Amino acid sequence: MTMAVDPLKILLVSEVFYPHTGGVSEHILYLYRNLRALGHDVKVLAPSFGRNEPHTGENFLRLGRAFKFPKNQSFSAVTVGLTIPWKMKDILDHERFDIIHIHGPIAPVLPYYALKYSNAKNFVTCHAAYEDSMGYLLWEPVLEQYFRKIHGLIAVSEVARDSFSRYCPGDYRIIPNGVDTDRFQPDLEPMPQLKGYSPIVLFVGRFEPRKGLKYLLHAFPDVVKEFPTARLVVVGQGFLERLYRRSIKEHIAQNVIFAGYVDPQDLPRYYASCDVFCSPATGAESFGIVLLEAMAAERPVLASDIPGYRKVMENGKQGWFFNGCDSKDLASKLISLLHESDLRSRMGRHGRQTALMYDWRIIANKVVDYYREVLNRGG
Repeated sequence: MTMAVDPLKILLVSEVFYPHTGGVSEHILYLYRNLRALGHDVKVLAPSFGRNEPHTGENFLRLGRAFKFPKNQSFSAVTVGLTIPWKMKDILDHERFDIIHIHGPIAPVLPYYALKYSNAKNFVTCHAAYEDSMGYLLWEPVLEQYFRKIHGLIAVSEVARDSFSRYCPGDYRIIPNGVDTDRFQPDLEPMPQLKGYSPIVLFVGRFEPRKGLKYLLHAFPDVVKEFPTARLVVVGQGFLERLYRRSIKEHIAQNVIFAGYVDPQDLPRYYASCDVFCSPATGAESFGIVLLEAMAAERPVLASDIPGYRKVMENGKQGWFFNGCDSKDLASKLISLLHESDLRSRMGRHGRQTALMYDWRIIANKVVDYYREVLNRGG
């Protein structure tokens, strides 16, 4: 990578970050790494989630304590801490960042105070897709003055832009999520414990309603009827695990493998182990990071036909869409895809070509270009 001629001092701020897993945490971590690789001075500010926190050190600032709560068929976090306002002001006064880049909702705590005390150019990236936000409606009178302090608005997709622009109108720059195409790539060794199984269908995601795992579990008996040796490998964890396990038909119990939490170093090898990657999300997705990971691994994708996924994948090219929340259509298309090895190979190759266009090195440069555009604009 070309090193920055005029390095910027950047703070990435979010209410969610590892060990809270998900697309926002992944996005922030890779943006951090790639901005630093470009020569910029970057720090991440997020709350503490308790023990076993990865990514520690002077570049990872923890402020307050996060508590998770249900939101948008998923889980988000709110940060609690009496000294947060004063500590935030001290950090910003001392560090004197050129850029403060907020990820996710502006309310209620860390992003809000970062904007309040910022003397930098302020950017917000909207990641989420949702119908309505009661939080923004309730906070609107308070937040309106801080919305005026935003100099650059970014959305990872048109779906995310349309969700957030109802509460914070403006000129949005679409800069999508990225994927590490060196980490996720087709030439990795499959996981040894999966080598004896064929065909293999892979699911990766948190066990939350909006990820739609129940529809894949309901579809899999039909798949096993056609392919008795088929295995569904489920990577992830969450509060619905017991419910999902109990929902599996007894006669296919041996065909479903719950891998649980997977070390990030091993995750690419799970993609390399599968014949088809399936994402049955119900609709509250602004983008398809897991789709990109599968594509980068040169694996065909079977995904719900939802707006956030249509921005990443073209039906019939990198994979197929099925009718969302429809287990019968999911099973029918999955069976057809498993019968067509040449088609799967062709889709995998198209997917790899697509993923290369979303490589994080390209995405990070787009973000920096936007930073500099706003800085040069002045005002």
